[in-house]
Amino acid sequence: MQSDLRLAGATPRVRLRVGFILARRFTLCAFANFVDVLRLAADEGDRSRQILCEWAILSDSMEPVISSCGVAVQPDIRLERAHAFDYIVVVGGLINEIPNLGLRLVHYLQAAASRGIPLVGVCTGAFILHRAGLMNGYRCCVSWFHHADYLEQFDGLVPVSDQIFVIDRDRLTCSGGVSSAHLAAALVEKHVGIAQARKSLQIMIIDEAARADKAQPGIPLDFVSADDLIMRSLHHMHQNIETPLTIADIARRVGIARRSLERRFKQLLGRSPSDCYIVMRLDQADLLLKNTEQTIAAIATATGFCDTSHFTRTYRRHRGSLPSHER
Repeated sequence: MQSDLRLAGATPRVRLRVGFILARRFTLCAFANFVDVLRLAADEGDRSRQILCEWAILSDSMEPVISSCGVAVQPDIRLERAHAFDYIVVVGGLINEIPNLGLRLVHYLQAAASRGIPLVGVCTGAFILHRAGLMNGYRCCVSWFHHADYLEQFDGLVPVSDQIFVIDRDRLTCSGGVSSAHLAAALVEKHVGIAQARKSLQIMIIDEAARADKAQPGIPLDFVSADDLIMRSLHHMHQNIETPLTIADIARRVGIARRSLERRFKQLLGRSPSDCYIVMRLDQADLLLKNTEQTIAAIATATGFCDTSHFTRTYRRHRGSLPSHER
């Protein structure tokens, strides 16, 4: 069966139009992964023509935008000349550059949102959208690496950092890196076709499209599993060291019954969720003991123990020595 691009006399229709706004010191790989999925899906073979997909980098000044690694990218069109897009993608990067997005770009995003154009936050692009007042009431995906930064800067908004991307109505957010390719592939599959989405990922040496709720890789954990529910549970534990969650709370967050989660941990990790949580908190305590001057009492508090005695007893039971000896 011939593809749309080979139908005699037919003019292929653009099915997906994406405008990019690059923040200062944006993450180059997050942008490149997203745009390359579009590029590879837009044409047959590897000719990179903008046929089924179109994309452009928008600018308020047309000055090159410097990425976090120092590579400069030249914008394509000025804001006032930008035509209609199906999505506007904001690619963020370094945390300290979030407040520095130009006011005209912020107004452009706000106007696009008022017209119902879906907005996409890539990497810390989610931070930028929230700072512009465009994420209120939306679920928001951020990298596990920036989870604490998000909580510190944007009080009252709970980020999702146990999966690779989130689509909540007309707001789409992802954690950056390779997850940008998976989010872009989801858009290509929706608007262009599943074959084009698969083709893009395969050429990029990505085995297959990942679902949005796939657990983010990368957290430095001693426990590793191919089971996404276990990995997401471990991520919730890691993000709540100082104020530990109950196992029932964790099970609720990942959408499974507590007993089912406990059986899953036992079967696949050989430990209960509670045991894993204790080990994780004690590992964090070890880091603080060896690398900081904090008191034992402060470390006990930082790792979720009610007092120094409780911390010391638990540490001795699991590690066979006292915290003070480890220091």
